[in-house]
Amino acid sequence: MLEVNIPGWKSLRLEHIVFDFNGTLACDGVLLPGVEERLNRLADLLAIHVLTADTHGTVRAACRNVRGEVGITTESIGAVEKERFVWSLSAPSVVAVGNGTNDHLMLAAAALGIVILGPEGTSARALATADIVVGSINDGLDLLLHPKRLIASLRA
Repeated sequence: MLEVNIPGWKSLRLEHIVFDFNGTLACDGVLLPGVEERLNRLADLLAIHVLTADTHGTVRAACRNVRGEVGITTESIGAVEKERFVWSLSAPSVVAVGNGTNDHLMLAAAALGIVILGPEGTSARALATADIVVGSINDGLDLLLHPKRLIASLRA
């Protein structure tokens, strides 16, 4: 569990983190450098969930050494499926991380929504619903591994 009190905003009691894969953890279906190591460190604090449409068909192989669960969306509208997944975990205990339009509902539902401005771009809809924007996935993961960074960015 990760507990962070952000003055003037809210107190977070986080138990889960839900990630999109392509454009968030990976580029062109390949896990970005530094991500696996950070995810495995973060797994000591939060349950790791990767939920993706798996555009390139590589998520299971790419995440084989990550301490977490991998799921592939099955519905034609992945945004609704991802949002429902966040609610099934108890949204007030979830961090959601993504970059695409199909991530915007989970970013809005989660206690903390982080959008990634990565090499595959970022959807304006995802950007509009996130609580915080970071330049890379490693920056986003480091916010959680070093929570005072969250406080510095989100305090009122």
